[in-house]
Amino acid sequence: MPELTILHWIYLAVVLWVIGSMIFRRDVVVPCIVGIFLIGWVYAEYKLVGAAQTVFRALETSGTELFDIMLVIALMVAMLKALQSIGSDVLMVAPAKRFMTKPTIAFFTLAAVMYIAATFFWPTPAVALVGTILIPVAISAGLAPIAAALALNLAGHGMALSGDVVLQGAPSITARAADVDVALILTKGWMFASITGIVALSVAYFMLRKRNEFVAKPDEAKKNELLKTNVEVKNSKVSKFFAVAVPALFFLIIVVMIRSNLNPDLPDIKGGGATSLLGGTAVFFLLATSIAGHGLSALEKVVGFLREGFLFSIKIFAAVIPIAGFFFLGAPSLAPVILGEGAPGFMFDLGTALAHVLPLGTVPLAFGIVLIGIMTGLDGSGFSGLPLVGSLANALGGPAGVDVATLAALGQIAAIWTGGGTLTAWAFGVVADAGIAGVSPIDIVRRNFFCVGIGLFVTTLVAIMIL
Repeated sequence: MPELTILHWIYLAVVLWVIGSMIFRRDVVVPCIVGIFLIGWVYAEYKLVGAAQTVFRALETSGTELFDIMLVIALMVAMLKALQSIGSDVLMVAPAKRFMTKPTIAFFTLAAVMYIAATFFWPTPAVALVGTILIPVAISAGLAPIAAALALNLAGHGMALSGDVVLQGAPSITARAADVDVALILTKGWMFASITGIVALSVAYFMLRKRNEFVAKPDEAKKNELLKTNVEVKNSKVSKFFAVAVPALFFLIIVVMIRSNLNPDLPDIKGGGATSLLGGTAVFFLLATSIAGHGLSALEKVVGFLREGFLFSIKIFAAVIPIAGFFFLGAPSLAPVILGEGAPGFMFDLGTALAHVLPLGTVPLAFGIVLIGIMTGLDGSGFSGLPLVGSLANALGGPAGVDVATLAALGQIAAIWTGGGTLTAWAFGVVADAGIAGVSPIDIVRRNFFCVGIGLFVTTLVAIMIL
């Protein structure tokens, strides 16, 4: 059992402060900055200089870790702005508009397409592709931006990522830590992910309708930046060409990614590689669209489109960077970068300590592994907690006489749904979904608390019955 110091208790107190603030719909940036300062001050032996340096390093580390997502969102939005400037965006989504005619159809179509795309290549590049093309259509059909964001988030960074049945990154990590066959984790993990996702999406649908947040208000479409364009619809050959070429090439990219994951002889394209491919393709279309549509003035137009894309992205990330900076202190891999060599991962230590006081029984073990998974996911990663929940499932499940694979898969689902993620406003997943939909990550998480909470509770009950 790790030794808990005053730093661990300060970290836990700030985590509770952050969770309480979110429940009462208050912003959490100030608590996170205060938490970073206090931990830095104590760790530096009560020196203010060390505390100030810790705050900066935390923000710097956070910005570095999040920059790839910021960049791909900025580039995709810049590409969209270029397409809007020649009217290709309207032509491109015209067929989908005929299908997505009602908010309900738009909500579940977004969820289904996102789940399929995120299953074959990871959700962050998937949301940049699916969201950029389909969210404007969904909002035009009357779906509120927050409802569109929840559909993408719950289906992609929740259900698809936690099951991870194609890329198998999460099940492989969990299986190695739990010392069980990865096929067992895959089967149980997919089942638990599906239960949690179906329940969460259903609860979200009815909750948003009850709160009158499902249907877009008259002025919401006008305010959404992805839909802002002063250009009349054009039917020129250039507009039509890019209206066909953009979705066609992105569809081809999806096919290439799927083939690369299914064929071991081909280069593996997933995660950061997939994000890079999408971002690079977006830059290509940004330049090609600008040159074809604006000629020599493209030299100035490209700069303007890039500026709009980066402004859109940074407005979303401005509040997320300090929040992520605090929770990165909980991860063993990032805490030493911020505080210095030898710094512990505070959240991991707290989760391990909790595991040592859990009674060995089916019900407490099931709810305990879910709680530990949630705690490890609060660092905004989800995957970083998988070795812990896997090893704890192996260490505690055997003596208790319960199925280790089921227990490990349950912990995997809780960790990734939290940090992968749907319950942490600083997680890459929530930030990406919010950025594409043009809403606040905190607004997504506030609504997810109830939906995902019910989903995880139902899944835990199912797990107890089969343990």
